[in-house]
Amino acid sequence: MKNLIISILLLFIPMFGMAQKTVISGKVQDHNTKEVLPYVTVSILDNALKTVTAGVTDDRGIFSLEGVLNQQMSISFSYVGYQNLVQPLEIKSEKNKIELGTINLINDAVQLKTVEINGQKPNISLKLDKKVFEVGKDVLSQNGSAHDVLNGVPSVAVSPAGGISLRGNSNVLVLINGRQSGLTQNNALDQIAADQIERIEVITNPSSRYDAAGSAGIINIILKKNKKSGFSGQVRLVAGSPNDSRLNPSINFKSNKINIFSNFSIRSSDYEGLYTTNQSTNITSSPNFMDRVQNEDRHDDGKLLYLGADYFINEHETITAAFLKNATHDNDKTDLIYNYRSDSNNAASDSILKRHGKSLEKRDYSQFEFNYTRTFKKAAKKWTIDVQYDWWNSDKKWDLSTQRLSPDPLVYPGIRTRSTGNSKDFLAKSDFVQPLDSVSNLEFGIKTEIRKVSSDYLAEEQQDDDWIIYQNIDNDLDYSETITGAYVQFSDKIKAFNYMLGLRGEFTNISINDLNNTYNDQKNYNKLFPTVNLSYKFDASTLQLNYSKRIRRPSLYAIYPFNEVTDLNAQYIGNPDLNPSYTDAFEMAFLKTWKTFTFNPSVYYQYEKGYIQDYTFRQDDIFLTMPINIDYEIRSGIELSTLYNPMKWLQVNAEMNFYRFKQKGNYMGNNLDYSSDNFTARLSTQIKLPSKFSFQGRYNFRGAKRNAQTTNEALQSIDFGLSKLLLKDKATIVFDVTNAFNLRQNKSITTGTDYVIKDNSIPNAARYRLSFVYRFNLTDSKAIRQANEANRN
Repeated sequence: MKNLIISILLLFIPMFGMAQKTVISGKVQDHNTKEVLPYVTVSILDNALKTVTAGVTDDRGIFSLEGVLNQQMSISFSYVGYQNLVQPLEIKSEKNKIELGTINLINDAVQLKTVEINGQKPNISLKLDKKVFEVGKDVLSQNGSAHDVLNGVPSVAVSPAGGISLRGNSNVLVLINGRQSGLTQNNALDQIAADQIERIEVITNPSSRYDAAGSAGIINIILKKNKKSGFSGQVRLVAGSPNDSRLNPSINFKSNKINIFSNFSIRSSDYEGLYTTNQSTNITSSPNFMDRVQNEDRHDDGKLLYLGADYFINEHETITAAFLKNATHDNDKTDLIYNYRSDSNNAASDSILKRHGKSLEKRDYSQFEFNYTRTFKKAAKKWTIDVQYDWWNSDKKWDLSTQRLSPDPLVYPGIRTRSTGNSKDFLAKSDFVQPLDSVSNLEFGIKTEIRKVSSDYLAEEQQDDDWIIYQNIDNDLDYSETITGAYVQFSDKIKAFNYMLGLRGEFTNISINDLNNTYNDQKNYNKLFPTVNLSYKFDASTLQLNYSKRIRRPSLYAIYPFNEVTDLNAQYIGNPDLNPSYTDAFEMAFLKTWKTFTFNPSVYYQYEKGYIQDYTFRQDDIFLTMPINIDYEIRSGIELSTLYNPMKWLQVNAEMNFYRFKQKGNYMGNNLDYSSDNFTARLSTQIKLPSKFSFQGRYNFRGAKRNAQTTNEALQSIDFGLSKLLLKDKATIVFDVTNAFNLRQNKSITTGTDYVIKDNSIPNAARYRLSFVYRFNLTDSKAIRQANEANRN
């Protein structure tokens, strides 16, 4: 009788809107490789095979569906390149949560060979703690390097010298597959081919699982992974003018138990730079004027080898081990002409000096990585252990010859410098994700990193047949750094509302000392870094509100006290007394998607205490620039990204960023208080043409930038490219032009006490490139595997 009453109640509950909702969750992975599969379509079907509710798996292959479900239903999984899977789903009235565990999909090799894939992932998507930009198949992301890809990502800009900034702030932490990497330092990103990048994650308010470094946020470069069984790979050839020759073969092998991946790269590149300076000094008394022209010819050779393997112990355990070797050899030449005048209206010179410099630099970077990953029957539960060891060596020599051309020719003594350095970096970390139920997770982890750097610098001047110390520049510097961190974060979902709360603690110990005992300092930075990530999903839109506390630790380059002596007039020196800055960052973002239009505005506010900026001053007739701490900077702005697809063959992407900043501080008795507005914009258009041709053009604009000392004029550039698929889509040929018409010129004016300096820098001339890629056992380049972890510079 009791069971009969319960059955009648269950029959009538839906009529009164009191039907019980059931949550179905699980994880989807590849049957052979055990790799999680994101963006799998998961649908729950009734007896008539009509869809009751549907969704897609996230980046970790996790899905969670909720709905009013009957007792007998079925669940289906579909993903391009895999066999569809449909299995019965039994709903029990006493259970409102059903955990299906791990679902394995079987690769459909026949389907991959016969079906042409036209669909692509959305270009922009908002996650709880980041924005994700899919690289896709746009022309400018097939050629060139990672720098070319980043230049097309909204909010991100890459300077001609390779500096990366986010929303106009250069203090950004660049990661590769979620970790710091030696490949992100010193222009090494130029070694990563653009077509090996799957997506870019822009994290302006990172959660606590990420390191707290980077006041502007984090840019995470996700590289493509091998997903095909058997042998696969590609060969890539590039030729360019100025010279940009590259050969990049890669080959992979995957079976049920092992995945072997390899990548080799040879690069030979030339860069042509032009720099001009117009300088006025003693302008209130007896003015002096100097005009400088510098022509730079840089030649870089590089070789990269990456070899490793994944071993699948069983369904839930995987071990990865890999080795990376990156060696570069640079041969640079520079010619500087100095024209000194005492009358601004008279072109006649008081004296003319000429300096010729030749530099040879060898760098050798090595990295060993080990990873252990353990998954469990319960979806989303995961434990990882990572160990890395990086080491590098560098040796740079300069030979400088100087002569006076007029009024009386004179040859000055030669100068030579040598800078040698080496670094050893050990990192170990472990992370654990524990699902508490189908929608909430507890995550925690620990990390330690130990870094030791040694640098020797010597400058000598020739006297007859001997060489003597020049300007007392002869010293050895030792730098050690230990960073220990731990974090915990909790995430949950209440209907359409998602939230993630986290707390990270980082303890930093830094030691600096030199042979002459000029610099002997030890610093400790111990801080807690809270994070809050909130998200609410509407039918076709998402609203986010995020907060994070960040730290900007001075880089080794910023504290290195020895300066290059290449330029007679200006030098950059580090500041060993530089302290870290701390940022409180707030942001609200909105994403709305229609059938052909995506609308993504955001507003943000950042308060950075102890802001680090460059300061220029005059000492012994030489202009020195070094980084300093000021009191604070406040930055607030609005950013807008849009994507418009009016037709299948046309895509238009527009973005803009307007922000205002206020700085307060003083140094050497000079007031550095300043406030200003800044504006950046980018417009990109991609057109699919007949016969499998594609065209893309991109226009970049950065408005004038100012601080208390320097004004940088507006900067603009144009890039465009044309591609075509060949040989039954097994090959692609791409022609592209970067910095067309040499528009990218950095013009600045620096004003100080009794001096004005006007600079114009063109580090890279317009570049024309032609590339050819041939793929075997691939329909595209998604099977390329590159170094996914490394430590520091």
